[in-house]
Amino acid sequence: MQISVRPLSIDDLHRAADVLGEAFADYPWTNWCVAEVSHVERVAALQRIYLEHLALPFGRSYIDDSGNGVVAVLPPDTPEPDEATVEKIVELHGDRFERVLQADEQLSALPVPEHAWSLATIGTTPRSRGTGLGSALLQHALGELDRSGYPCWLDTSTERNLPLYQRFGFTIAGEISLTDGPTVWRMHRVQS
Repeated sequence: MQISVRPLSIDDLHRAADVLGEAFADYPWTNWCVAEVSHVERVAALQRIYLEHLALPFGRSYIDDSGNGVVAVLPPDTPEPDEATVEKIVELHGDRFERVLQADEQLSALPVPEHAWSLATIGTTPRSRGTGLGSALLQHALGELDRSGYPCWLDTSTERNLPLYQRFGFTIAGEISLTDGPTVWRMHRVQS
């Protein structure tokens, strides 16, 4: 089956956010730091904010033609969101936002390669898992970074993701068990 990947557009935001809301509904990180009430809707709204305010204007983001998978990478100089956007982010995390601040402090101890872009998000609908869609999205995004000569890094809180990322040249650079939270693996990838 041929998978076609194209740049994400403003018109794709609603669908992309829904896909990522579904994809991260059972993810250890989001389960820990996003409020339980209306959880999937909150995760989708957060993903839309990140895509609209960071990935589209500053990074590179892609969706497959069937609209079942999304990936976004961000450059190291991505600016912080404006105050109004940060307020929405805090509100969407709900009673668990303090966990985000705590995690940021702990994760700041892990190394990030110089000039590296971050794999900010990648997800597919549950029904698309195991079809090769995630691999196609990764291959496309990382190929674009390779052509530009950029290394990449990511954080994942799901151990079963490690072999997928390792197949694409990522290596584990560090691991932190967050206080009362999930384990997070930081992975680095140099240009291949």
